Amino acid sequence: MYELDESKYLYLLFLLPVLVLLFLWVEVWKRKKQREFGDLELVKKLSPEKSNFKPALKFGVVLFGLAMLILGLVNPKIGTKVEKVKRQGIDIVFAVDVSKSMLCEDVAPNRLEKSKQIVSQIINNLGSDRIGIIAYSGSAFPVLPITTDYNIAKMFLQTMNPGMISSQGSNLDEAIELTENYFEGSGNTSKLLIMVTDGEDHSEAAKDAAEQARKKGIKIITIGVGTTAGGPIPIKNRGVIESYHIDKSTGQKVITQLRPEALESIAKAAKGGYINGANTKEVVEFMRKSLNNIQKTEFEATETASFQSQFQWFLAIGFFVLVLDVFLLERKTKWVQKLDLFNEKKEK
Repeated sequence: MYELDESKYLYLLFLLPVLVLLFLWVEVWKRKKQREFGDLELVKKLSPEKSNFKPALKFGVVLFGLAMLILGLVNPKIGTKVEKVKRQGIDIVFAVDVSKSMLCEDVAPNRLEKSKQIVSQIINNLGSDRIGIIAYSGSAFPVLPITTDYNIAKMFLQTMNPGMISSQGSNLDEAIELTENYFEGSGNTSKLLIMVTDGEDHSEAAKDAAEQARKKGIKIITIGVGTTAGGPIPIKNRGVIESYHIDKSTGQKVITQLRPEALESIAKAAKGGYINGANTKEVVEFMRKSLNNIQKTEFEATETASFQSQFQWFLAIGFFVLVLDVFLLERKTKWVQKLDLFNEKKEK
């Protein structure tokens, strides 16, 4: 396995063909000027030690050296070692509401993006815990199974949007039930569900589902995103608001509001906690304290060893080759000249 740390520098490789064309143009120009000076055979006799091959060789060496330096800037990394490691932590599933109400902009930039920021910051402050991600609206959808790869988790998190699930609403009870499937096989590991939502359009079955989850050892923390004053749900085209969602029965704009009481009841039923997500820093601190109060369990995880930078090898080869070029002269090498590989010797 490998990765390129600074892949943007690969564009510098396009300079090499340009240099080749420039070198060929210069060679053609030199030949033209030599013809203007006199007969080519006579010119060769005036400089018998000059090699026709060495300039191309020196140029090739320079090109190779430059290519190595560019690859050094790119910094290829290699990490192929997969190993089993012992870790202590808990299993955490993030259930993120992706219903259309999460597009409301009563918090900046909107509720869904704010939710992603909150989850990402929580992940950044985790230690050795395993995490999974669920998206839900009218139904629940598994986004990422339980893993210890936080970078992959954050990558999947950023792809979440209301278009992932066709049915609308905020089916909290189905998200809780799907979480239970995530935790199957976790054994005695402590289990935590973190729900990030505005709490709107929840079903009455959500509280019952939370109580069932508690009986299975799953603790639930809810994070409310939005304001109780609420706001309309915009309809955008290429980032520009064209209109707002309309209630067909009244013909008025749909105003979506944060429902903290619903989220508090779910958290209480599962012996968890609730916090308003307006201040990300406060949410992270709340989660830190909550996680410290949950018993950690040792488990075995599969990890790929950290990618190791290889830039030094490419830079070393590049500099060595460029220094070597200094000692390559354009005149013929004597022992090669004696071999007369190209039958250049003429009878006098």
